[in-house]
Amino acid sequence: MTYANLARYEQHLKWLAFTLGLCSTISIVQNWQLAAMLLGLPFCLIWVYCGWLRAEPQLKYINIVFSALYLYGIARYLVLAA
Repeated sequence: MTYANLARYEQHLKWLAFTLGLCSTISIVQNWQLAAMLLGLPFCLIWVYCGWLRAEPQLKYINIVFSALYLYGIARYLVLAA
C-alpha cells in the first residue's frame, strides 16, 4: 500500500488515536503505568503517520520522540518486573 491508499483511512486512524488517547489518560489516572504506555505508543505512531502524510514536521518529530520514550518506558518496566 502507498501513502495515497492509506490516506483514505486517515480520519478513521485519527478517531482510533483519539480513543487510544482517552484510554491512556484513564490508565494514567488509575495508575496503570504499563497500560498507559502500551496505549500511548500506538497513539504516537498514528500521529507520526499522519504527520508524514501531511508533511507536518513538528507533529512528526515530536511523536517520534514520544514513541522512543514509550519504548524505553515499556522496556524498562519489563526489565524491572522480571
